[in-house]
This record gives sequence, structure tokens and C-alpha cells, in this order.
Amino acid sequence: MEAPTYSSKQVAEMLGVSPKQIPEDARKEAYTPDDIWELRTTLNAFPARVGHRRQLFLNFKGGTGKTSLSTSYAWRLAELGYAVLLIDLDSQGHATKCLGYEGEDFEKTLLDVLVRKTPLAKVIQKSTLPNLDFIPSNLTMSTVDLALMPMAGREFKLRNALKDVEAQYDIIVFDAPPSFGLLNLNALMAANDLFVPVLADFLSFHGLKLLFETVQSLEEDLNHVLDHVFIVVNSFNATFKLAKEALEALQTHYPEFLLPTIIRQCTKFAQASSEGRPVFVADPTSKGANDIQAMIDNILPRLVAAAAAAQKKGTQQAG
Repeated sequence: MEAPTYSSKQVAEMLGVSPKQIPEDARKEAYTPDDIWELRTTLNAFPARVGHRRQLFLNFKGGTGKTSLSTSYAWRLAELGYAVLLIDLDSQGHATKCLGYEGEDFEKTLLDVLVRKTPLAKVIQKSTLPNLDFIPSNLTMSTVDLALMPMAGREFKLRNALKDVEAQYDIIVFDAPPSFGLLNLNALMAANDLFVPVLADFLSFHGLKLLFETVQSLEEDLNHVLDHVFIVVNSFNATFKLAKEALEALQTHYPEFLLPTIIRQCTKFAQASSEGRPVFVADPTSKGANDIQAMIDNILPRLVAAAAAAQKKGTQQAG
């Protein structure tokens, strides 16, 4: 995928400034991602700190649009100025494809890190955004669970591997396959926040129940407590009576986890992913792009507040 270009209006929106605040000598008809990063540095227009978050997109049920959502979410966070690392955990390599790359073109994946002890930094790839990196995946990843099985401390391999690089990133996003195995257990143990994309249908409830039982067992058996769990209703069509009934059921049974923002069904969103482009590149004015932005606007204040509270607590303890 070629690097996108942006209008001055889009650039001002990403930087959180008015178009008039862009220096005259830097004004152009079209801006590259590198142009925007240079402007952000010049204007010191960086977003509010969120600490160093590790966020997992996971649902044991397939077909929920998880990868389309996670990759466009990661892309938009990078456009807004956060340093982001997207880690593709699925052997099908769909997250890699959604960024415009083919997993088979890369020699190393997370398998080399977790099983062959390759330093994580040697597997990280650069995207067309200067502050969005990724770790690709391909079919070699299908053997990870089997390779991890006999290892000591196998549940913590990913969390330990991240220690060398996590300080470089504001947010690390994991895109996980719709299954439960040692790789996804590693991702859960490494994550601070869990995003659960669901469809507004009653089949989603079984997957949710199983996932929440798994999270509870992690708390009890491995003493790992997630900071946030966000349920995201994806591909919602309000014209379907069944969808509205399922949404009401989610609001009744999971009110403390269900995000108020809903990702509406959007043909351009699905098409963009199949073409290997985040929706913000394909059509930044689409329903899908607007809804993901609304989701981010809902989540970021919580992360900023949590980071501020953690910093304050650390300061008090140091004092």
C-alpha cells in the first residue's frame, strides 16, 4: 500500500489545531505522513499521554469483523499522533493484509520471538505511517501453540518478550485469532485492556460467556486482572429487528462493559479491508471511519485518566 496523502483540513484535525496555525512555509495542497509528523514535532502537537497500553482484540467466535476493527483502530491512533505497534497473532495474516502487506513476504514472525528467542526488535516492520509499526504473521504461526506446550513459563512468553520494546510505544494492539490456545492465553496475560467485538446476534452471547469465564479464571489462577474490558458492537444494522433485540440484551447483561458507541454496518469498511487498506485511508468520511473515531473519543479519556492516576500514585509512593 502506498503512503496516503492528506488535505490541510485533515492535517489540522489530526494535529488538534486550526488550519491557520499551520506555518505558512509548511502549507501544501497534499501532505504525506512524514510531513504531518514533522509538523506535529514543530508545533509540539502531541496527544495526551495514555501511558504504555497493551490492548487485545479477541472474540472466541469468528466473523465479528475483529481484524478490520483492530487494524483501523491502530491506524487511526497513529494518525492522531500515538506511537503504535500492531501485532498480528493470526496465522491467516489478515491484520498484516489490512495494512497492505502479505505475510508470506516476511521471513520472521512472532513464532521466531516466542519459540526461537529472536529479539522482538528484529521482527518489527515499518508501515507507511512513521509512528505505526507492526509484526507480521503468516502460516508458520499455526505451529506456535504446539511449540509452546512443553516450555516452562509458557503463559508469559509474550509479556516477557515485550519488555525490550514496550517503552517505545504508547499503545500495542494485538489482533488475535478466534480461538483459545496458548498464544491467545499469552496475549491475555500481556494485555492491559481487552476489546471484544461482537455482532448484534444471539450467537455472540455464547462466545462472550466463554470469554468472560476465561478472564475470570485468569484472575483467580494466574492473578492477572485486566484494567478495562470493552465490548464493541460491530457491523450493526438498525433495520433488523433481531439486531435491535440482541443489542438490548447486551445492554441488559453487560452494561458495565458495553461501549455506548456502535460500529454501524458499512460496505466501504468491509471493502477497504479486503483491499488491504484501513477505512481511514479508503474513505475517512464513511460511517465506519466516523464510528471508529467515536469509539476512540469514548475510550481515550478513560486511558488518559488512568495514566494520570497511575502517575500520581507513583509520585506519592516515591515521596
